[in-house]
Amino acid sequence: MSTTTDSPRRSRGHGLAIRPEEVDRYLQEGRDFVDDEAITGLLQARRHPAAQEIRDIIARALSLQRLEPAQTAALLNVEDPELWSEIFATARDIKEKVYGPRVVTFAPLYCSNLCLNSCLYCGFRRENADQQRRRLTLEEVRAETSALIAGGHKRLIVVYGEHPLTDVHYIADTIEAIYDTRLGNGEIRRVNVNAAPLCVDDYRILQEVGIGTYQVFQETYHHETYRRVHPRGIKADYRWRLYALHRAQEAGVDDVAIGALFGLYDWKFEVLGLLMHAIDLEQRFGGVGPHTISFPRLEPAAAAPLTTAANPHRVSDEDFHRLVAVLRLSVPYTGMIVTAREPAAIRREALSLGCTQTDASSRIGIGAYSDRYSAQELQRQQFMLGDTRSLDEVVRELAEMGLLTSFCTAGYRCGRTGSSFMQLARAGKVHEFCIPNALLTFKEYLVDYASPETRAVGEPLILRHLARVNPHLQPKLAEWLQAIENGSRDLRF
Repeated sequence: MSTTTDSPRRSRGHGLAIRPEEVDRYLQEGRDFVDDEAITGLLQARRHPAAQEIRDIIARALSLQRLEPAQTAALLNVEDPELWSEIFATARDIKEKVYGPRVVTFAPLYCSNLCLNSCLYCGFRRENADQQRRRLTLEEVRAETSALIAGGHKRLIVVYGEHPLTDVHYIADTIEAIYDTRLGNGEIRRVNVNAAPLCVDDYRILQEVGIGTYQVFQETYHHETYRRVHPRGIKADYRWRLYALHRAQEAGVDDVAIGALFGLYDWKFEVLGLLMHAIDLEQRFGGVGPHTISFPRLEPAAAAPLTTAANPHRVSDEDFHRLVAVLRLSVPYTGMIVTAREPAAIRREALSLGCTQTDASSRIGIGAYSDRYSAQELQRQQFMLGDTRSLDEVVRELAEMGLLTSFCTAGYRCGRTGSSFMQLARAGKVHEFCIPNALLTFKEYLVDYASPETRAVGEPLILRHLARVNPHLQPKLAEWLQAIENGSRDLRF
């Protein structure tokens, strides 16, 4: 097992200790914001909604107003195919209205599979004796980063198990190592993090090193199911995890991300759980809810009994598309992520229904980008992937669909995070900044990394979308696109 040393420039963190006071202050009369009985009752009460009610809800969502739980429950209970067609069309319209014809791409970088938890759905669970346990050294992190940069990536989500050897110092050190890595014209400009819940002081350490979005998935919002699938480990504490993003916001991390693992419990319940999580964050932090929402489906994983047993809550492809569309309407201004867990065809449909981000060329084993890829990799993965295409293949497909691949990180470095981002999103103005910057980073990719086939599709796409940009920006943008062709990089509006 590889090791690193803690940075001498940072004070000691607080390890994996749970601080009850950092949960209790968010409770209301000793209760958290997820009321299982109320959610179940709401789903029952809003069965068989009238068509006009659904169309009124659709109109509210199209005006970019967040839906209330009762309204979302009504959408979830729609059975009329014609109404579903209207919901799907509205989801597409909302995505176009807020974010425009762009899709942000990233790659996951797994730094460790050391974990103390016993999650019944995860290949990294501590009981998996076949798992080859490993924590990357900082040199190995740089090697992984170089391999990702060489493929054209500029944004990463860095993933860690829950273990004392992957504490806040290790996370901070790896983030710094990633940002310090350069390869030709390439660099990583945005490091998002998926890691175990921390205390407020430790989140401040991550904020200091330039963390992007901090992502913690509740997995399931249903209390009893949560207890059953997390029998041991720190992750067994439902509320410590539930309020992780509250603590992150308290510490100044203003871009946070929520998600649920669909297939653990009733998918309609989980959609309402995600909505209530978004609402509670907004109410407590001045309207700043989740920057993104994710909705991965349960996938096979080595030595994870829940993934191989008969599952009454498995989500069909049809219901998956429905939950994506309902989430798009429920929180119309929030980003949505569909990942390589899904096969290519499902991802295409999810992107058309309102998703704004997706990963590409993903490998989820430890050291999987710089090591030789082999059959042994399957034993080092957290779960099985559904789409392992290269970044270039995904970029080309998106271009053929008329979508710009965005590697943009301008907004974060120009202060468009937290409340600033939410204000733009609620006003439907994100695309006014993001389309010009997406064009610039897409041009960088075409010049530096794209195959001839992808560049042949991408260059005409740039011209088409350039013509749709604010006319006042077009001359400068055209000038900068040519400057990128001539060697300039990291130009941004």
